[in-house]
Amino acid sequence: MTGEMNILPLPQPTSATSRPLVVSGELLKLLTPIEGLITAGQSARAEVLSLKQADQTFQLLLKVTLESGRQTTVQATSSQPLPQGTYLAITQPSAGNLAVTVQQAIASSVAALTRIDTAQLPVGTLLQGKVLTAQVLPQVPGQPTVFRSLVSLLNTALSGKTLTIDSPTPLRIGTLLSAQVQDSQTLKFVPLSSRHEQLAVTQQLASQQSRQGSLDGLLKLLQNLPASDQTSSDLRAAVNKLLAGLPDVQQLSTPKGLALALAGSGAFLESKLLGGQNPALAPDMKGDLLRLIAQVSQGLPANTSLGAIIAANTLAQAMPSFVRNALGMLGQVSAKPSPTSFPIPERLLQSAEGEGDLEHLLRLAAAAVSRLQSHQLSSLEQTGVTSDGRLMSTWQLEIPMRNMQDIVPLQVKFQREDAPEKEQPQERRDEREPKQQLWRVDLAFDMEPLGPLQVQAQLIAGSLSSQLWAERPYTASLIESNLAALRQRLLDSGLNVGDFDCHQGTPPQGPQTRLEQRWVDETA
Repeated sequence: MTGEMNILPLPQPTSATSRPLVVSGELLKLLTPIEGLITAGQSARAEVLSLKQADQTFQLLLKVTLESGRQTTVQATSSQPLPQGTYLAITQPSAGNLAVTVQQAIASSVAALTRIDTAQLPVGTLLQGKVLTAQVLPQVPGQPTVFRSLVSLLNTALSGKTLTIDSPTPLRIGTLLSAQVQDSQTLKFVPLSSRHEQLAVTQQLASQQSRQGSLDGLLKLLQNLPASDQTSSDLRAAVNKLLAGLPDVQQLSTPKGLALALAGSGAFLESKLLGGQNPALAPDMKGDLLRLIAQVSQGLPANTSLGAIIAANTLAQAMPSFVRNALGMLGQVSAKPSPTSFPIPERLLQSAEGEGDLEHLLRLAAAAVSRLQSHQLSSLEQTGVTSDGRLMSTWQLEIPMRNMQDIVPLQVKFQREDAPEKEQPQERRDEREPKQQLWRVDLAFDMEPLGPLQVQAQLIAGSLSSQLWAERPYTASLIESNLAALRQRLLDSGLNVGDFDCHQGTPPQGPQTRLEQRWVDETA
């Protein structure tokens, strides 16, 4: 959905001597009739706790405060959408009805926002909200149809507030919207198809990371899986298929081998399924793990306590619907935290007391799936539009690679930044040069005898810069002594080589610690 929507203009404040706004003839019908809720001749104060539209009526949950101070909650229906937070003065003409006697304009404007404070939310701020109501306004002859909606805001400092907007297109109730602030009275829709709901992703990422476990713990167990009555031929076949699909260092040293390893890392399983491909035709780490989980589950007793673990850790079986369903949790999520650190730290799961071999294997496999999903969700979290208008795309994944008898998990992150669009005269737009792209690559692995290593590199317009970090002093010294030869090989391949350094330790964490490369304005 694209286009603009207008926030309703702020009503004129009422003077101290003006009469309160009277909603004449408005009746709230109680879903469950209550005799004598409000004594005849008396009134009570009601606060709207929640609002939900049902066809042409609106369901309200009201907190009623009687003159005696006693409070109770009731459910009612109304012909008018009364936003959450609205205060009403009500009487009870009959057991099944409440009559709204006074609705103060000030209370109404507080309950439903009528403007955006651009000092608090500057132009360009991304708002996310959920559509609560939708109505067609009476059409003015010669004017387009206008649809009025109440939208509950889900992020920024306005989280929990309700916004009243007019839109040229109908907004389906329950729809999750993203819009950028244009000015105090105008928002511009951001198509959901072009971005991900970052708040839902963040919540699911935190959940997956709390359950994830390192891949090498599982793979070492599979390499030494003892033969027993519980290890069926089908389970053995699933284990052998998973191990046989692991690439070695030589394969990752060729462009084709690296491309196959990336495609089989499990990060693209859902894309393959959506595209109609059969992931079983080629090695896929995530698909192989899910098949392994299915085989292990069949060998467990029916009353095993791990059923909950299986259900909680194999969300990948329905990943596309999981992403959609996660959007319904947006209202429970706070503001987006800082992007996830890279690499994901090692986490080994120990066998629990009284746990059988297959139960431990199942727990490790489920934790490995959660780790792969943590990488996928980290990719989604770090994909979007930056504050200066650049589109950043991120692909983060993990490849277990063979190094002789060892299996070394290689964590990889690719990031691409597209330069922001520049306004050009109409006659020059067809002659526009292709957009320049900035590529970043992060690598992290721990390979004996070198120890933990991290690499950050970036490429723009054929110019390459890189920083390497080695935790062991010997390794840092070894790399430093070979940088000149590496630089020459890169020059021979046709690249321009910029900064190229090696450091002992680990990269500092934080938003300002990356290699900095600024876009060049050739017209300056």
